[in-house]
Amino acid sequence: MIVDWKKRKRLLATNVLLIAALFLLVTFNKEYLRPAFGHAPVIGILTDCLPNFLAACLISLAAVNGVVSRRPDHGRLFVYIGSSLVFLVLLVEELRPMWGASTQYDLYDILASGAGSLTAILIYELIIRSRQEA
Repeated sequence: MIVDWKKRKRLLATNVLLIAALFLLVTFNKEYLRPAFGHAPVIGILTDCLPNFLAACLISLAAVNGVVSRRPDHGRLFVYIGSSLVFLVLLVEELRPMWGASTQYDLYDILASGAGSLTAILIYELIIRSRQEA
């Protein structure tokens, strides 16, 4: 098996960028968006559950990145299972906080986590569809 180090470095760099984007966007939400818009009823809910959406989407996109770059035989299955596992971990963390991110159950956080995982799956499907058309 020939190892393509350039492809592996690009895959690693992209995943590092996804995790960095997650950290930066969650911090931006916490420091700027929540204080500015947290008092508004609907926007306040959105800024509260945005970190869950971002975590589910960007962590699932790390799996999508690996599948898109390596093109395994059962790539779609890997993406769907990976995104489902990300959602499951976030769901368990929401119901029984482990890492101190939240201290109470919130249905909107669960819905945002599900929406983030589904968004990653949709992005994967769009990438696959655009590759088939090209």
